[in-house]
Amino acid sequence: MKRQAVLVGIGFGATVLVCLTAQSWAQQSLQVRVDRWLEVRQLTNDVTFERGAMRRAAVVGDRLQAVGDRLITGKNSTATLFVDTGVGAVEMSEKTTLRVRRLDVAADNGRITRLEVPMGNVRLRVRPFTNKGSQFEIQTPVGLSGVRGTEFGVAVQPNGKTGLAVLEGSVVTAAQDQAVGVAQGLQNFTMPREMPSTPVKLTNDTSLRYDFEMIVERGLRLVRLRGQIDPVNSVTVDGVPQVSDRRGVFQSDLRPMPSYLRMQVIVTTPLGRTKTYALALQ
Repeated sequence: MKRQAVLVGIGFGATVLVCLTAQSWAQQSLQVRVDRWLEVRQLTNDVTFERGAMRRAAVVGDRLQAVGDRLITGKNSTATLFVDTGVGAVEMSEKTTLRVRRLDVAADNGRITRLEVPMGNVRLRVRPFTNKGSQFEIQTPVGLSGVRGTEFGVAVQPNGKTGLAVLEGSVVTAAQDQAVGVAQGLQNFTMPREMPSTPVKLTNDTSLRYDFEMIVERGLRLVRLRGQIDPVNSVTVDGVPQVSDRRGVFQSDLRPMPSYLRMQVIVTTPLGRTKTYALALQ
């Protein structure tokens, strides 16, 4: 899949885009400095810490320090991490994976922090930097980078579709050689192998429209849920992450039709707001 990028910043424009495509991931294989880390400050329920072949339950005080270190939240689980210098905080929603790609120090003593979110929801708060060399970036399957006094959220679906909502600062989403600016108070999304969508007003809307589709195959009655959410949001059905299209339309897998059907649907915005729906069909 063609690497895509999303750049976040204030007044950087094309210069930042050139820097990212030429240099951003050039040092992925380097070991990080031991004086850089992200520390787990809060966690709830099932959170896993991974380093190399080691895998265990995370605890408050754990530090992600090495390239490849990962933190994974399970169902109904959350985690909050602080960056060593206090430059930012990362809030992870349930069923989210966060991986260290780079923790380094720039020539001007600025801090370089690059993280990866292959799936799930994170919300970031990044304070203004005092060093020009400082960077704070989030990589998703369609790419994302955030810097300098920005507060934004990201929702990543199983196919890599990424929803973005910006509370403060500004964002430039770039994909398929097209860049789209996302200002404070706006949201947009990027589909795999497509240009970023046109930004619209940030809604933080967790509403769900749905119906049940029933069919008969070889004499067996089957049913599935068809729903529509805000296109930037993520959604799970009975704990299984779903993929939505450009209109936010999704459908669950077919299942045998019982005498009484119940489904739990959870809608989550990029900023981490959630709403749980208990659906039933008799």
